[in-house]
Amino acid sequence: MASCEGLAALQLPHTTITKAELVTTGTFVPTTGKPLADLPAFCRVTATLTPSADSNIRVEIWMPESGWNERFNGTGNGGFAGNISYNGLAEGLRRGYAVANTDMGMATPPGETASIFINRPERWIDWGYRATHEMTVVAKQIVRAYYARDARRSYFTGCSTGGEQALMESQRYPDDYDGIVGGAAANNRTGVHASILWNFAVNEKTPASYLPPSARTLLSQAVMNACDTLDGVKDGVISDPTQCRFDPASLECKQAGQENCLTPAQVETAKAIYAGPVNPRSGESLYPGLPRGSEFGWDGLDKTPGPAAIPPFAPIFQWVFGPDWNWRQFDFDHQDTIFTQKLAGMVNATNPDIDAFRAHGHKLLIYHGWADSLVAPGESINYYNAVLARAKDDPKIDQSVRLFMVPGMSHCSGGPGATHFDALGAVVDWVERGVAPDRIIASTLPPADSSGAVNTLRPLCPYPRTAHYQGSGSTNDASSFVCTVR
Repeated sequence: MASCEGLAALQLPHTTITKAELVTTGTFVPTTGKPLADLPAFCRVTATLTPSADSNIRVEIWMPESGWNERFNGTGNGGFAGNISYNGLAEGLRRGYAVANTDMGMATPPGETASIFINRPERWIDWGYRATHEMTVVAKQIVRAYYARDARRSYFTGCSTGGEQALMESQRYPDDYDGIVGGAAANNRTGVHASILWNFAVNEKTPASYLPPSARTLLSQAVMNACDTLDGVKDGVISDPTQCRFDPASLECKQAGQENCLTPAQVETAKAIYAGPVNPRSGESLYPGLPRGSEFGWDGLDKTPGPAAIPPFAPIFQWVFGPDWNWRQFDFDHQDTIFTQKLAGMVNATNPDIDAFRAHGHKLLIYHGWADSLVAPGESINYYNAVLARAKDDPKIDQSVRLFMVPGMSHCSGGPGATHFDALGAVVDWVERGVAPDRIIASTLPPADSSGAVNTLRPLCPYPRTAHYQGSGSTNDASSFVCTVR
């Protein structure tokens, strides 16, 4: 085993190692965010990668000083990235993994946004796929140099942008990882941002169109009243929103001045959000709509309504249309086509061809919260179905890829459902022991919770199966539910 500090002298292609230090305090304090405690002693290596003339990819690799489980864990990021995601590093380290993360080459100076990447396609490529692969290659070399041996197995875990990174790895770099976990994947990146803009724009169509907190709460309660018990138990969670037929028109005010109802304009807003973005000329669906049961999270769709409203993630549209892009003039026909054509080849991970990944025996576990109000869960189903269609009903396809929909989970975490589960552990068992996950037990409380609150356990089922109450036994017990197709 090499000295940690000695790794600073390591020479790797287009790589500058900026720090190699042993951290033994048990706590790491990031430049932003809360201190991370309960950490084993570890070797921390930071580096900058420059695979192109305009690249500036920062990476960090954390390696346990002792007790390494001989596994490598690449971790994902969120949004436009731009920062190292330290929580993922800490979580993997505590479990004995050598871990790595990257800012995806998207760091911005204080006060700036990702709009600084206008007309910089090399940065788009870094963000889309190159930074994740380069991180993986360099991290594995540093792990080998530190431990004097290769990692026995390699895994990738990520959600949101991290989910896109996960799927991109399986499609473009099938030998990087033995097992991959991709959650709430923003893999149809151009579609995701068209969807986010659509939901923002329908709220801003007219002052009367906006859904204030009272309207969102009314919608949420009405949806739950209509569809909560479809899985056999009343628990504030909709197990499969595709079975929910709630129509927001049922809440439309019958007369002026009426309370606890929606105006006609608000009804149309809700319908448009459920439907998702549509080409106004052809009627073609551009991206799935948000599910019924996600209304509690709709406050994030448009946080500052009014004349000064700015849509989330506006910089990505500026990359294509320039700094003077005006969201109010965006059309979901011609301009959406230009937007997609310009970026899709660099940032979309929608290719269902994971044949090489599968042929090498690697495993892909996808999950998505059914109450996600940022990345529509229907897109994960679309991608999974595309993979199945490419496999032409290969009966062994589920030995390589499985999708788990998580009832009541918002974007990557949170929500009223059982949203705590060990996806990495499931894929490790799948890769190393050949145990395909037929159900993953999820809980409403995190594993370390000691509050004494009731912890509800539910099985997460491989899609298209869902958990249904058998009619007897505690509804807090996972054994009272069976995975079935309804």
